[in-house]
Amino acid sequence: MIAELVRNNRSYRRFYQEVSIELQTLKELVDLSRYCASAANLQPLKYILSCEREKNALIFRHLAWAAYLKDWPGPAEGERPAAYIIVLGDTTLARSFGCDHGIVCQTMLLAATERGLGGCIMGSVRRKELREALSIPGHLEILLVIALGKPKETVVIDTVGPDGDIKYWRVSQGVHHVPKRSLDEIITDRLPT
Repeated sequence: MIAELVRNNRSYRRFYQEVSIELQTLKELVDLSRYCASAANLQPLKYILSCEREKNALIFRHLAWAAYLKDWPGPAEGERPAAYIIVLGDTTLARSFGCDHGIVCQTMLLAATERGLGGCIMGSVRRKELREALSIPGHLEILLVIALGKPKETVVIDTVGPDGDIKYWRVSQGVHHVPKRSLDEIITDRLPT
């Protein structure tokens, strides 16, 4: 069921690195993106796939992990993603990419969740350095990076407290807590007067 997939799809940042993801699995996830909505049906997104240890290590160096966890530099060796999908916007096909990349990333993560995998959509990317490291042509804009693997952490959803603090945190044994606003807080039927 879609509701179960959505509830189980969390942002995971620690993985069983030794559990590999095949290139064919990445291709299948990207293939689903072809069916997603695209503004003006331009379909301007392109992808770089990585499931090789050396290429993964190269990509990993150009990502920033979990901004709210100030003393955590990211997953340690052995807990890093087994694969990545780099989402690119082809500027020869569109000038801006609207929300296309968000739609495809969520779709791919839902499909990954269905397969027992997890991931994290990353916008904190050192784009210039990643472009140079992978020799990405200038007409392809780096939009997002999806880190993928078999999750090695538990993510717990909490309700945002009365102080309104939305920052996630970790406790012992790597349990990651993520506050979410309540339904009553996000639905408003009050119109401006």
